[in-house]
Amino acid sequence: MNRGFTSIPFKTETAHGLKSINGVAKFSAAGIVLEFESKLFGIISDGVKEAQLSIGDILDVRFKKGFLKRGAKIEVRPRSLMAFNKIPNEEGKLILKVKAEDFESARDAVLRMQKDLGEFTANLPPTHTPVSLLFDESEDETKKLLQ
Repeated sequence: MNRGFTSIPFKTETAHGLKSINGVAKFSAAGIVLEFESKLFGIISDGVKEAQLSIGDILDVRFKKGFLKRGAKIEVRPRSLMAFNKIPNEEGKLILKVKAEDFESARDAVLRMQKDLGEFTANLPPTHTPVSLLFDESEDETKKLLQ
């Protein structure tokens, strides 16, 4: 197995079902690269496209098992909707439907991505505290010094 990335074939569609999308999602410690082709009404292709989601753009990733390995899917939520600018999404989530034969690979890729996300988040610098929170209102009770 290539430790660099894991390729998972997927299917998805646009919200209105007018476009069906087939592609490959490549999961790595750096994020997810999607190579996909969308077809209008399942016939008219607009060519193969590539889109990237860096690990910093991903809020979380989940694996949904489905029933008896059928209907399994990977759900990716972004930190910002701008990350999904060129990616087909449904209500702010990227939903990748996985075939039964790719069940284990998809589950393992998601587990690895969750671990990588945890490490990435742990290594982020601490959030900045707004200056207004550093000062409380106790100065109102401070007595003036006598000179």
